[in-house]
Amino acid sequence: VEAVHLIADGKAPRIPQPKEGATYEGIQKKENAEISWDQPAAALHNWIRGHDKVPGAWATIDGQVVTFYGSSLLDAPVPAGQELAIKGASRPGLVTKNGLVVFGNDGKMVLVRNLQFEDGKMIPASKYFSADETTALELTEEEKKMAEDIR
Repeated sequence: VEAVHLIADGKAPRIPQPKEGATYEGIQKKENAEISWDQPAAALHNWIRGHDKVPGAWATIDGQVVTFYGSSLLDAPVPAGQELAIKGASRPGLVTKNGLVVFGNDGKMVLVRNLQFEDGKMIPASKYFSADETTALELTEEEKKMAEDIR
């Protein structure tokens, strides 16, 4: 009650909080979230996971900023996949059926499940090389007749 009265009367003491020991980190900015590839896999995973969802850890692939989401450490034999060159990485990533596998400087692996491009389009990392492919819809004769009737 006494503290409330001191505040109400404008007489409460004001003690600035010391910066030493503070754990608050300011708002992260996208330009500060670039992935530094010269780290062990656990550090890469923590960086990606720590920036998931905002602002998103990113790297340059094919001259485009690509943001990584949904990482996990992968403790298994190196999976089969298609190589993907990532700027700054000492070893290319692998696009596998489960996602994008990237390597730490310790040779261990991190699996990334989703990728987002600069235009905002998000895809499963496993679909990186098939993202631009579109399949044409082919109708049966019966469906063509139905489409014509609808028109």
